[in-house]
Amino acid sequence: MTTEVPVKLTIETLARETFAPFGDVIQADDAAKHFTINEGNTERYHDLAAIDPGADGRAIVSIFRGKPRSLPFTITLMERHPKASQAFIPLSGKPYLVVVAKAETAPAVQDLRVFLCHGDQGVNYAPGVWHHPLLALESVCDFLIIDRAGPGDNCDIVQMDAPSIIPALG
Repeated sequence: MTTEVPVKLTIETLARETFAPFGDVIQADDAAKHFTINEGNTERYHDLAAIDPGADGRAIVSIFRGKPRSLPFTITLMERHPKASQAFIPLSGKPYLVVVAKAETAPAVQDLRVFLCHGDQGVNYAPGVWHHPLLALESVCDFLIIDRAGPGDNCDIVQMDAPSIIPALG
């Protein structure tokens, strides 16, 4: 019996340009369209993500409370929501990881991308984009989630074809 050696994944810094094939980065910074409202008291960072509830769906808002994961961490499965987008906006100000792969086919290890997100960066997975379930890091973290409610099954889960591992940070 042979055991496969896990592939060591590379952790990338989350940026709009590198994450674009998978969805949107949700972040209040100078790159986002923004303007002053409320008699000059508030800066509005406008239309930060293409929220797509899909046909016959409606956008819902939830809070997910994620327990921290320890690194190194082995990726064994991925999921996707084929009917709609899914946005994750951190509320706890802590860093977290996202693991993604393009929507075309079930992901293989070589398709995985890992991004380190700062506590002020959210992500919006485009419909059908493969991603790993929530990967909070330092402590229990809350995330505001905007996703779909509606008819039909909107969650596909696949087991990975080979092991891969996210190394410890640093």
